Amino acid sequence: MRRYSQGGVVQQRGRWKGLWYEDGIKKSRILGLVKDLTKTQAREAVAEIVAGLKPKSDKPLFGLFVEGPYFDFYTRKWKPSTCENNKQRMRTHLVAAFDERELASFKRDELQDLLDGKAAKLSFSVVDHLRWDLKRIFDMAIAEGHIRLNPAALLFTPKEAKRPQHPTMTVEQIRIAFGALEVRERLITKLAVLAGMRPGEIFGLRWDRVAEASADVTQRVYRNKIDTPKTHLSVRKAALSEMLLVDLDGWRQF
Repeated sequence: MRRYSQGGVVQQRGRWKGLWYEDGIKKSRILGLVKDLTKTQAREAVAEIVAGLKPKSDKPLFGLFVEGPYFDFYTRKWKPSTCENNKQRMRTHLVAAFDERELASFKRDELQDLLDGKAAKLSFSVVDHLRWDLKRIFDMAIAEGHIRLNPAALLFTPKEAKRPQHPTMTVEQIRIAFGALEVRERLITKLAVLAGMRPGEIFGLRWDRVAEASADVTQRVYRNKIDTPKTHLSVRKAALSEMLLVDLDGWRQF
């Protein structure tokens, strides 16, 4: 049976070079200029090359199904930032583990075992996302007629998965923090603490979106790009206190 690797990319003289193994032999190909392709796009190009080398099968394989029909469909729904994160998570933790497994070969307990193992190392959020990823992948496999039952339907996120700590500042700590900052930094902190705005929303805020007592949150900055807020519900009016409005006026004058 022929064997393949998922492949990878390296930068070489301002170009992306794709690398993969075929039957134990190292292969490579120039994919394009670094200025024209992101690293994610270069990796996707290598994945397409490797996928094209693999023989077609009447019994669909997990890796090819995820990289093909699943990503093709859900990429149309996901925001660019969500798409990048989702693909990276599934490739790292699911495709790497089950790449050449047939979709019909999975059992519930082995999928739960995978989540149990991940819970010992990863956060609750990541493991919970993986649980949802598996359920949706196999839901789509059912819709496509590849399997009859969903082996991930009853999976749960292990209680051992580490939940994040969310310490809360006291009123006195907030007062000290505000007093220690200059105008710009104090304004940023107040927009976060008092108005409940995310960092990207703060840096995406424009003067024409600031009213007398509120700010219209309609965009954010994500990885140096202007984007819409994280979710539909994130598009909102953020209330601005009198204290905040004073600092806003101070920053406008500055």
